[in-house]
Amino acid sequence: MKGFSTKAVHGGEEPCPVTGSHAVPLYQTSTFVLGKELPPRYVYTRHGNPTQEVLEKKVALLEGGEAALATASGMAAILTSVLTLAGKGEKVAFSAAVYGGTYSLARNLLPRLGMEVMMFDPRSREEVEEVLRRGARILLLETPTNPTLDVVDLGEVCDLAEERGARVIVDNTLMTPYYQRPLELGAEVVVHSATKYLCGHGDALGGVVVGKEEFISEARRVMVLTGGSISPFNAWLIVRGIKTLPLRMERHSQNALRVAEFLRSHPRVKGVRYPGLPDHPQHELARRQMRGFGGMVSFELGGREEAYRMMGGLRLIRCAVSLGDVCSLIEHPSTMTHRSLPEEERERLGIGEGLVRLSVGVEDAEDIIEDLGRALDAL
Repeated sequence: MKGFSTKAVHGGEEPCPVTGSHAVPLYQTSTFVLGKELPPRYVYTRHGNPTQEVLEKKVALLEGGEAALATASGMAAILTSVLTLAGKGEKVAFSAAVYGGTYSLARNLLPRLGMEVMMFDPRSREEVEEVLRRGARILLLETPTNPTLDVVDLGEVCDLAEERGARVIVDNTLMTPYYQRPLELGAEVVVHSATKYLCGHGDALGGVVVGKEEFISEARRVMVLTGGSISPFNAWLIVRGIKTLPLRMERHSQNALRVAEFLRSHPRVKGVRYPGLPDHPQHELARRQMRGFGGMVSFELGGREEAYRMMGGLRLIRCAVSLGDVCSLIEHPSTMTHRSLPEEERERLGIGEGLVRLSVGVEDAEDIIEDLGRALDAL
């Protein structure tokens, strides 16, 4: 298999050896009856399950990794990765511009486990070099960042980390392997909230970790002990979702560009952030590093009250804190997904009271634009 779409449809799958079913069977079981095979391939679903295994093989193939591990959520994927690579008394560095849950993990939980956590801006070579000089074993970052949609030069960060023997973990949720493959740019580990674009339909929680075989084997041991295993049914739903990932990502990206161009022209909008716009600060980097620009758009209004009034006036677009759904979803980061960040940190990162994050769905672009236009015109 060479093409991405072919891998998305067929990767990791074989016809069922018992029934001949061409669709991936759902092994909805907690435990397996042990036979004469020693050691047994499957014992207990927390340790592994045939449906989960298909998901792992498929995502590893799409990301260009040796192996993958499916987890209960994106946060479970991040925690498992960090605990596999670092422990008590060691230093880790997290990008300050990350999903609010990831930020809280870094600030609140990891220090309780004895890790020293440093926050840094991965767009700044000086800050990357500083956390490496101070002994960071791990650099964890997102690109594009959520919700500001800044683009990080992965090649530069990974080269600097390699010089110091540090590992780079990249959250690739927003771009998916269809548009960006961090392992090819030098990252050690890729994580996903599979709840988002990989699933694509807003009906299953899941996460995936991708990396070298040796790392994934150790990560699986960590996941088994911490209990963050994915349910077989959720794994099955995500496998089904991935089959249409290329088609959906193309439509998300096409729609997002049209929406971003519309928002940029509207008098009530103070600014638009989308890597596909030529005036985005890292547009040229995005063109080099990514195959497309994705479905996320952020834009600025006059403040919280105006943002809430606009969202309340929408009829098609739904206010919800997730992203990557076939449905267009909108939210207010400073009071929703990123409310756990201190106010001064939000302001420093550009997550102001007027910032709105829009996950552009696969509806007709004209209908999305009409809905936004009606709500904005009413302000």
